[in-house]
Amino acid sequence: MDIRITSGRLKNARTKAVISFMFKEQKKLSPDIQEIDEILGGSVSKLKKDLKFDGSFGKIITVPALGKGKTDFVVLIGAGNKKDFDLDKARRLGAAAVRRMREMKIDKFLIDGEALSVKDEQSEIAQALTEGIILGDYRFDKYLSKKDSFQIKEVQIRVSRKYKAQSEKRSEIGKILAQAQNFTRDIVNEPGNVITPQKLAEIAEDLAKEYGFEVKIYDEDEIEKMGMNAYLAVAKGSANPPRFIHLTYRPKKSKKELVLIGKGLTFDSGGLNIKPGDYMRWMKSDKAGACAVLGVFKAIGELKPEITVHGIIAAAENMPDGKSYRPDDIIKAKNGISIEIGNTDAEGRLTLADALCYASELKPDAIIDMATLTGACIVALGEYTAGVMGNNQKLIDQIIDTTRKTGEWMWQLPFNDMLREHIKAPSADVYNIGTTRYGGAITAGLFLEKFVDKKIPWVHIDIAGPAHNTKGWYYHPKGATGFPVRTITTFLLNQTD
Repeated sequence: MDIRITSGRLKNARTKAVISFMFKEQKKLSPDIQEIDEILGGSVSKLKKDLKFDGSFGKIITVPALGKGKTDFVVLIGAGNKKDFDLDKARRLGAAAVRRMREMKIDKFLIDGEALSVKDEQSEIAQALTEGIILGDYRFDKYLSKKDSFQIKEVQIRVSRKYKAQSEKRSEIGKILAQAQNFTRDIVNEPGNVITPQKLAEIAEDLAKEYGFEVKIYDEDEIEKMGMNAYLAVAKGSANPPRFIHLTYRPKKSKKELVLIGKGLTFDSGGLNIKPGDYMRWMKSDKAGACAVLGVFKAIGELKPEITVHGIIAAAENMPDGKSYRPDDIIKAKNGISIEIGNTDAEGRLTLADALCYASELKPDAIIDMATLTGACIVALGEYTAGVMGNNQKLIDQIIDTTRKTGEWMWQLPFNDMLREHIKAPSADVYNIGTTRYGGAITAGLFLEKFVDKKIPWVHIDIAGPAHNTKGWYYHPKGATGFPVRTITTFLLNQTD
């Protein structure tokens, strides 16, 4: 798909469809659409009146040109209330536009970004539209014997001439971010018989080769030598051996050094505490945090920020077997802290524990981990919002502030001294589950805190809800979403300002 920025009057656009927008506050068609309406003999205003189109968000009317003018169709989409309009609504409108064009089998069209101009943010709107178009057009059809062969070929995004150069730059960033998110979606959507720990390592190696990253892959013997016994315990029950992945992006000039960690359970059966069938379904998505790290690396390989970034993935498969770890086992993590196992299905935090120890030894300026860690976070915040916790309020605030532009919802969950009491173990330093059913997302975060150097700012993002969805929403089809690739990449770009 070719997405390019253009300017000029809509009536002169040479494309198969022109898509514009109307806010509820607008009583009349915009001057540009009014010009087209006159050419079409008033058919746009007539249909608008007949269908009582009032600019309500997402409502669409389609007007055939019937051989008049230079385009085949005029499409008008409601943008809702202008005072409530934000960049994520622009993203959603981009997705709505591309879906309508796909339904109509129109492969070349123009989107009027200038019609969405609010407070002279046309370049940001151009980026959001670009992201919405690419994300909204995503399909995972690799294994379908009958595929929809239709492809969108060309999309023009119209802005005023004054903002064209800046919009071209921002649209290119949006393209890179959305493509990285789709890259992440592809890996998460792959099943466990395709993406094993070894395959995840190979994808990391491919990225390193393509973008010149440093990469080191550790096998099970090396993992054991490094003292990562918590991580290794989780992996022992599987016929697919673990792989510890360390990617590094190191620019010539580096202003900071950060570590990203992604939970990399390529499949999670629950281990000996095996999950019921309904809960084991979709556990291919338990690698979503790791895939997000790989997606971020694809984006920074293109965008090249002046900041050193490490990507850490403790890839494993959690399966029941004679070699599996057991409830009541006591295991020592890399930093010497002993862990009593209350439940083998609380495995992700064990792999992250050793990854956090390893990351702390790098002495970075900050650590961010992303993990599909707890069902409790979905209970607390729903399916669409990630929970954010950590030891540094400034870092938490920076990430949450970034989401206000990226549209990837996050909400802070508070650490609590009383909940710390609930991860005290009977016979070891810490329990891998809380002794209460309440606050499970927070007790998991408090467990992870024990494996981070207290001097290093750290944030934990529980993406169990928004990483994968069985229904889809906005510009996300059902399946993997690629959350939170755009937020983390944007955050990294902002660190160089």
